Amino acid sequence: MGQDQTRPMNKPRSKAVLERGAVADLWRHTLSHIPAMFGRLVYLSSLRNIHTGKYEHHGLSLVFGDLEADRALRRSHAEAFNEWLDYSLEQQKADLALYLSSLAGDRRSIVDNWARLQPYRNFVPASAREVERRLYLSDFETLLHILKTEFGLSRRDED
Repeated sequence: MGQDQTRPMNKPRSKAVLERGAVADLWRHTLSHIPAMFGRLVYLSSLRNIHTGKYEHHGLSLVFGDLEADRALRRSHAEAFNEWLDYSLEQQKADLALYLSSLAGDRRSIVDNWARLQPYRNFVPASAREVERRLYLSDFETLLHILKTEFGLSRRDED
């Protein structure tokens, strides 16, 4: 029997225990299965409600509650973002290539879409400082320029 089964039903866990549990659960069941750091960043940002800014994950909420799930997702998003920023440009490019290899569809079309619609701007956590946001955008736009050149999309900028 696990320790949780012997805990009285009416005695809540401390906030720190719940959050660590939610973060560990998120890592164990989801994030560890996403090989690219950029993929984790995309996934975590997709769980942020665009209207409220709160993170929503049905499974985590069922086990840990809405507040703890939001905290765990918010924290994990910030950690993934900071880890991405810590990568060198070369590491970011390799990670981005790994992420691209996991996507269905034509890589050239994906890169073209990124250049036109700029969805990568939405992958920044709200907690990011302005200097971190600028660094991320600068790095990503540099990588995007490299990818556009590799895919022969650079000439379309002139149109």
